[in-house]
Amino acid sequence: MGMTKNGNRELRTLLIHGARAVLRFAAKRQDAMGRWLNGLVARRGKVNAVVALANKLGRIAWRLISGDQEFQLSRAFKTA
Repeated sequence: MGMTKNGNRELRTLLIHGARAVLRFAAKRQDAMGRWLNGLVARRGKVNAVVALANKLGRIAWRLISGDQEFQLSRAFKTA
């Protein structure tokens, strides 16, 4: 699933811009997020990878705000 056009337009735009900024440096990353993102770019292309990353960042932010768990990079970006 991708990111829908429902909800706050400005927040969605900021998530997309943030994902684009992260994608610029993803090739240099060798952690779980870098591997996940580079694999996604190889499979789906840059545009779809940006939307997928924005969607994931939004879900992570929501989980951090609404829950009481700490963020774990390796858990959030599992590579199968």
